[in-house]
Amino acid sequence: MPTVSVGRDRLFQALGCTYTEEEFEDLCFKFGIELDDVTTEKAIIRKEKHLEEEQPSEDEEVIYKIEVPANRYDLLCLEGLAQALCIFNGLDPIPKYNVASISKESMLKMHVKSETSKVRPYVVCAVLRGVTFDEVGYNSFIDLQDRLHQNICRRRTLVAIGTHDLDTIEGPFTYEALPPPEINFVPLKQTKTFRADELMEFYKSDLKLKKFLHIIENSPVFPVIYDRNRTVLSLPPIINGAHSAITLKTKNVFIECTATDLTKANTVLNTMVTMFSVYCERKFEVEPVEVIYPDGKSYVCPDLSLYQMVVPLSYITSAVGVSLPAHEVARLLNKMQLHAKHSLSEKNETSYTISVPPTRSDILHPCDVAEDVAIAYGYNEIPKIKLPSLKPRSLNQFSDLIRAEIAMVGYVEVLTWILCSHKENFTMLNRIDDKSTAAINGNPRSADFEVVRTSLMPGILKTVGHNKDHPKPIKIFEVGDVVLLNEAKDVGASNRRHLAALYCGATSGFELIHGLVDRIMEVTGTPFVSPGDQTGYYIQSSDEPEFLPGRQASIVYKGKQIGAFGIVHPQVLDNFDIPDPCSFVEINIESFL
Repeated sequence: MPTVSVGRDRLFQALGCTYTEEEFEDLCFKFGIELDDVTTEKAIIRKEKHLEEEQPSEDEEVIYKIEVPANRYDLLCLEGLAQALCIFNGLDPIPKYNVASISKESMLKMHVKSETSKVRPYVVCAVLRGVTFDEVGYNSFIDLQDRLHQNICRRRTLVAIGTHDLDTIEGPFTYEALPPPEINFVPLKQTKTFRADELMEFYKSDLKLKKFLHIIENSPVFPVIYDRNRTVLSLPPIINGAHSAITLKTKNVFIECTATDLTKANTVLNTMVTMFSVYCERKFEVEPVEVIYPDGKSYVCPDLSLYQMVVPLSYITSAVGVSLPAHEVARLLNKMQLHAKHSLSEKNETSYTISVPPTRSDILHPCDVAEDVAIAYGYNEIPKIKLPSLKPRSLNQFSDLIRAEIAMVGYVEVLTWILCSHKENFTMLNRIDDKSTAAINGNPRSADFEVVRTSLMPGILKTVGHNKDHPKPIKIFEVGDVVLLNEAKDVGASNRRHLAALYCGATSGFELIHGLVDRIMEVTGTPFVSPGDQTGYYIQSSDEPEFLPGRQASIVYKGKQIGAFGIVHPQVLDNFDIPDPCSFVEINIESFL
């Protein structure tokens, strides 16, 4: 989990109370965070330089290192941490964040050029007016950017934050993508002008910035933001321009976030403006910016509106394990910065309309609401109970029975990865990807984990291919989940439990795997019926590309196709480096329940 370093005295000042180390550790535990270490600025420096430890002097500032949840971006700075703890302690109300009411004509504009789609297509912006920074607040502002870059921004690959002194630049702004030699500016903390390509070479020796160069260095165009006078604001995601650098004297801050992921960009922008609007002349007010895209579409950001979610009281109490009255749940949610208004349905059931503020981007599901109730109530206060004997799901019970029956026929169970390569899932099975079945992994660690399997066949065939020297026949099976796209589900995909079995050997034939199908149907109590009869199952000719034509069949159960079996196509066997003939069956066993 991320660790946030904050000055103890400044934190206690913001909390309006002084704690002993034990008392503050207890407060952190109650809030769901952890006091990881107590140190000093000099001790941190000594540790980094591997120097001998010394006894801290009385004038050294005490630093608290606090572990916070990875998805609580609002807790990554002193301001957010102090605000959350004050609300938790009932000292402050939940702040109401406002977007300044100004006309579109008066808004600052950010014009996006079409070339940016080649490198970083999105940008979101906002303005903090009348800011008053002291040294601690200024350092916290800079530190939050670094922590967000390391966390949700994924080291600037998804989002890069730029902050500028608005009084040194002039709108409207343009977000462009130009060839590196055409970009010239003085970067932050430098005094001479660099071309963008020269800058990439210059920063290869910079310990901090060299790890970000790979993001754009091979791109034919680099993203760049200009103001009306063609002054460079930033070269995202590498460095800002020196001209618009913010200082302690900065009064108006222009914030821009360029990104490859618009959702994360909005989350990052909301975090920045909500945390530091506390220093604005009009507290918690943010000035919007209109972003205009090449197709003429535009939108105003940031969006600080409350997100509504309806959660039944029964869901919360059952998840927490404590029966709580409606007003108590609302009070607990308010401690966690969630507005909660309860109401009764026609069936006399209590539900809550939860208003989620822009600071709580981690609230995605009713279970997150229930978790906050448990934290506010206190995990130590939840009574310990002995759980009743758990009854397994019917699908899991049925899967175990199927496993036992297949094993008794002489097949050995295998367990394969649920992730596979796109090639294994489609091309190597002679299948064509129609883009409507497979869930694609957006950021695979390797080519072996590009998609979630839509069939158990790739894993089974890979197992045989890696064990082809094993004595024949090889008889293996697997009972496991496949994942198929499903727009009816809230996550866009659904799991389906399949059974697959394979017979590999010189005598492998259609009749062997057909006999296994008949055995499976017999133990499930499914009679063989005539085609068209929906009281049992029958087989009919099929034309699946992974099987040999004329030596395959589909299984129809109660009028629906639930599987297929046959002799594996020689080309498919060759793709998986299997020299012997194989027969294979795959059935959707959820259809029997």
